[in-house]
Amino acid sequence: MNKHYILQINPHAKHDWERCSLRHPITAEQPDLAKLVAATVGEQPGSYLVSVNIAIDVLETASLPNPVDLPAVKLPQVATKIANLVA
Repeated sequence: MNKHYILQINPHAKHDWERCSLRHPITAEQPDLAKLVAATVGEQPGSYLVSVNIAIDVLETASLPNPVDLPAVKLPQVATKIANLVA
């Protein structure tokens, strides 16, 4: 059984779970490997000792853009300006 997924590795992701994700290329759903194995054995009730072989072939590579460092913006001190306006 061959399935195709998109693996995305993003070390700059905001959350840990977004740093490495495996998704279906059309639906963007994450694969449920247990359901794939259950479908292979016919989804019959019982316990199974299974061997799962995963062979990875990289079909295409697209790198992530480099993060942009934005200059720090200095905001005016609002409290000082309000004090000057009130005085």
